[in-house]
Amino acid sequence: MSLPAVLEGRLSLPVVCAPMFIISNPDLVIAQCKAGVVGSFPALNARPAPVLEEWLDRITTDLAEHNAKHADRPAAPFAVNLIVHKSNDRLEGDLELCAKYKVPIIVTSLGAREEVNQQVHSYGGIVLHDVINKKFAKKAVEKGADGLIAVAAGAGGHAGVQSPFALLHEIREWFDGPLLLSGAIGNGNAILAAKAAGADLAYIGSAFIATEEANANEGYKRMIVDSGAGDIVYSNLFTGVHGNYLRQSIVNAGLDPDNLPVSDPSKMNFGSGDNTRAKAWRDIWGAGQGIGAIKRVVPVAELVERFAEEYNAARHRLGLAPLATAGRDNTAAA
Repeated sequence: MSLPAVLEGRLSLPVVCAPMFIISNPDLVIAQCKAGVVGSFPALNARPAPVLEEWLDRITTDLAEHNAKHADRPAAPFAVNLIVHKSNDRLEGDLELCAKYKVPIIVTSLGAREEVNQQVHSYGGIVLHDVINKKFAKKAVEKGADGLIAVAAGAGGHAGVQSPFALLHEIREWFDGPLLLSGAIGNGNAILAAKAAGADLAYIGSAFIATEEANANEGYKRMIVDSGAGDIVYSNLFTGVHGNYLRQSIVNAGLDPDNLPVSDPSKMNFGSGDNTRAKAWRDIWGAGQGIGAIKRVVPVAELVERFAEEYNAARHRLGLAPLATAGRDNTAAA
């Protein structure tokens, strides 16, 4: 197991924050990185397309200024999520901007594209590809992905159905590169459990919806706080790809969460003009099964601090040394 060089000495916790459609914005990403965890956002969140350069300029400038003032505690690097599905007509332009700003980490979704990986590598970036099973994982590595994100059952948004233990085991049998785990991770105990199960890093999304910096309305944040694992519904109706959603948001949209029709996966669309998809995610709110651990809406820094306290407490129970509290070091990968 290994960490990419770009993360060495840059993490306060072994955590990468998942890019969330609509939710992830520069405020959230910058706060996450300054707290010592990798912040990320989907390129398609920056709409219209020229806004992406404004976001990249702001994030890189802000983090560079932070690092100049805090050399002993530099910010974690950030990531941009690119949908590489053929329907995304923004992919080429968005990738060019990521190359221009030398985005350190690219997260690719919905397909593995060798030419995309090569372009990221050409400027020194790395590619993490999200997968839901061993078949897709092998295909991603064959096409040049540097690391894998195992999206297991219980993850928010577009999630798989396999147990995290089974999925990690089947990937670790043949892959010794960077491996992240996504799926119902909402506290520090789960972060340590992800590492114990074979992952290098935990991949966390839903917990960050209920933060002050997230681009979610107050009703969405409150529903995260008030809900638990039993309030999550798995369906492919809204985007053509199976995902996990908050039951009450489906009810509020006038639908029966227990009798949702099945969508045609061949008609899924992730292009720049996909207003239907954007509307679906504004009205039907995604979340993973780990939200039962979220009790309040807090700033990102406070949430990461809670994760660290829980993580260290879990390490203590197992007789392990706590993480360093000053500076950034590789104990986050221990």
